[in-house]
Amino acid sequence: MNADSIRKDAHFRRCPASHPYRIETHVPLHHIQHWIAGQAVKSADNATASTQRPEDNEPYAKACAASTCEVEAAVAAAQDAVESFRQTSPDQRESILLNAAKLIQQRSDAITEILIDEIGSPISKAKLEIAISIGILKAHASLPRRMTGRTYPDDQTGRLSFAKRQPLGVVAGITPFNVPLIKGVKHSSVALATGNPFVWLPSQQTPVLANALAEIYSAAGLPEGALNMIHGDGKQIGDALTSHPGVRMVSFTGSAAVGKHIQAVCGQHGKRLTLELGGSNALIVLADADLDAAVHAAALGSFLYQGQICLATSRIIVHQAVAVEFRDKLVAKANALPYGPLTDPSTVIGPLINQASKASAQQAIDDAMANGATVECGNRWTGNRLHPTILSQVNASMRIAQAEVFAPIVSLQTADDSEHALQLANAGPGMLVAAVFGSNLQQVFALTDQLETGMVHVNQMTIQQDPMVPFGGEPPTGFGREGVETAIDDYTTWKWVTVKP
Repeated sequence: MNADSIRKDAHFRRCPASHPYRIETHVPLHHIQHWIAGQAVKSADNATASTQRPEDNEPYAKACAASTCEVEAAVAAAQDAVESFRQTSPDQRESILLNAAKLIQQRSDAITEILIDEIGSPISKAKLEIAISIGILKAHASLPRRMTGRTYPDDQTGRLSFAKRQPLGVVAGITPFNVPLIKGVKHSSVALATGNPFVWLPSQQTPVLANALAEIYSAAGLPEGALNMIHGDGKQIGDALTSHPGVRMVSFTGSAAVGKHIQAVCGQHGKRLTLELGGSNALIVLADADLDAAVHAAALGSFLYQGQICLATSRIIVHQAVAVEFRDKLVAKANALPYGPLTDPSTVIGPLINQASKASAQQAIDDAMANGATVECGNRWTGNRLHPTILSQVNASMRIAQAEVFAPIVSLQTADDSEHALQLANAGPGMLVAAVFGSNLQQVFALTDQLETGMVHVNQMTIQQDPMVPFGGEPPTGFGREGVETAIDDYTTWKWVTVKP
């Protein structure tokens, strides 16, 4: 079923209570099992966990909940596949990833429905996520042919000295709810492309999407045991997975607190690690900026997918000469953002992922107001949707200035000049990414060098994606990088060989 048929077959009921844009599609409850050694597997203790649709809190899925028993089984299946999978040819691994990309495209309507129902994604964001995921698979399909070696001049006459790259072994990946297809594809495909079996612990919120991706890999020709997926609570089974002696590397996307813990576990057990964590991302607007372009980027960068994106703009720092004009234009833009049915391509604002996130967002606003912040717009709810909220007069004592909120909330600060803007940006708790708007490129490039972040975008919003680049942040917002540029070094190991006839 595609988006058009959803709109045709479903009727939208304007409810005065909790969900004014509820979609009456009567979605059946999905029952999801683990995926181990190419088979759907139940938990040994029959434990399950349920999820709800973010839009209306209706039951959506019941997934098997793993214990250490399933962790052991998944890692064992991956270990069993290590030797055979590392022997697959570049052509075989390339074909698997390209086949998976084709299958995602063919199944895009079904995947779009899942993203709408399971994580409350507006359809425009769902389709963008699918397109990005296909691009990642195509980019990572080039990795098998990048695993090149080297020869070395040797002091011993007649001896051949060379080094070659080999897969590491089993890689474990833990992914978040907000872009489950992008992160599921990115973490899994880079490991598979370099010949490493993968054990995946997806967000508890996204078992249906994760299962769809596992089925796609299987249909694409991935050998049994090369991908193993377990569902469950990371607090209960995360350590069993990340500390398992059979796991050589861990890739994680999620909160800074959990990432810090995983880093400690991996350090204790001598494992490789990549972390992509959240941050309080800043957008700087200089006096000579194109204000209309800056307002557009600020609104999308702050409120796309309800601000539940690690790259979202959390803080906007505006030169005092244009601060009032910028504020007025941004408030008008934010108030005009559509929040209609999730199947409407014009909808931008959807629901927060769950009730805990809803409570956390409101607490952040209440804390800011209690400590002197001014609400320029927003701070009102329609069902589970928070209207875009802009806060001014924000200071360092407020929770919103100290940590990522993951909601459609952004703060406005005024800077005396570019140096002051830089100080305010770097004074935050850590930026995964930053953006700068201005016309004086010499001044802009100076800021890009001095901003303490791993990624800076000029005259663009903070939310950018490219599978080829070294994507990631500096501590405390990340460790290592994702992407084709760095993948070979991260996911393979060197072996030096000498041959003397």
